[in-house]
Amino acid sequence: MRKTRAAAVITLVSAIAAAATGCGGGGSSAGGSNESPKTLTYWASNQGPNIEADKKILGPELAKFQKDTGIKVKLEVIPWSDLLNRILAATTSGQGPDVLNIGNTWSASLQASGALLPWDKKNFDAIGGEDRFVPSAVASAGAAGKDPSAVPLYSLAYALYYNKQMFADAGIAKPPTTWDELVADGQKIHKKDPNKWGLGAEGGNLSNNIHQAFALGQQHGADFFDKDGKATFTSDGAVAAVKQYVDFMAKDKIIAPGNAEYAQNQSLQDFAKGKTAMVLWQAAATSFASQGMKPSEWGAVPVPVAAGTPGAGKQTNSMVAGINIAVFNNTKNVDGAKNFVKFMTSDDEQKILNKSFGAIPPVKAAQADPAFSAPDLQVLRDTLTNSAAPLPQVANESQFETTVGGAIKALWADAAAGKPVTTESVKAQLTKAQQQMGQ
Repeated sequence: MRKTRAAAVITLVSAIAAAATGCGGGGSSAGGSNESPKTLTYWASNQGPNIEADKKILGPELAKFQKDTGIKVKLEVIPWSDLLNRILAATTSGQGPDVLNIGNTWSASLQASGALLPWDKKNFDAIGGEDRFVPSAVASAGAAGKDPSAVPLYSLAYALYYNKQMFADAGIAKPPTTWDELVADGQKIHKKDPNKWGLGAEGGNLSNNIHQAFALGQQHGADFFDKDGKATFTSDGAVAAVKQYVDFMAKDKIIAPGNAEYAQNQSLQDFAKGKTAMVLWQAAATSFASQGMKPSEWGAVPVPVAAGTPGAGKQTNSMVAGINIAVFNNTKNVDGAKNFVKFMTSDDEQKILNKSFGAIPPVKAAQADPAFSAPDLQVLRDTLTNSAAPLPQVANESQFETTVGGAIKALWADAAAGKPVTTESVKAQLTKAQQQMGQ
């Protein structure tokens, strides 16, 4: 899911289980059931530099849909910091949109609630078939063995972005491919200029904490949940992964202590200003450009692994990130809603929208467009195809982000304050997180 997503403070399923039969687009003020069949309400997630930029991109496309179908789409672009809570409120009140974007890591939680239209073979066939989509993107649209709760819309993955001039100034000839190399490069940069740092992080961004810990956990053989969906936060691999991440500040001294409190996008701003030489991010080109950074000033390479090159298994170096588009299960305009999903996932629209937002189309045919052959996008495409894994598709995934993301935030605070971050202190925080899951 996209980097600016906020984790829910409560478990999604417990919050909406009571309303599972009545959730979705319904009220007169917000959506589906009382609207004309010629009207749809759409909640879009904020993908660009700001909400107005999204409206400027989406507006002409929605006008095309209205011209083709006669259906008007009422658009609301919602910041990631608000989106999940808005969805929670909509599902409990019955006052929601007809169609909405969701972060793909929420798919299983919303699927378990019954809030969203299941995309069975009949529904997928109505939009051209499931085989149009990249398998890893579909795998992030719901729990294994169940019909997906949404359809992939924008695909993303993590890459390592680096400042070319800062590398050259420190005498570094090429970007790192392993974590040991990344640490060594970061230390060279900080030694060259103590006001500059090797790597950026966002300790206050719980979702970003989870994304990095998950990828490192995969490299340490940890999944954070067992096959039955039970939390395994205190496994040796999970502890080692979290410690490795926080050690970039605590032991290796390549992350500025102030990053312990950073919220969404602050590490990107430091990178664009030349304060940090590297940042782990998803499809950052649009954000860099919005802050005045030229494409020639930065490069992108795969996220490092312990040794060798990224690949399957322990060489996983990213979660499968992205945005899915969903239909509320009780919309009174289900045919219009599915028609809109078909439009948004058509080959032509996938090219336009993903190009505009700097993402990768999850629709295979659209990926062949030359617009997605830029070096940084090629890194993201290769990662999605070869070395990314979906976050655990469990019903309480949102609580996982809150508890473990919060545990990592507390460890960042310790590191920033100069307190020791040990295997024992990491395990203690993860034990507390696991207890908060009720397991």
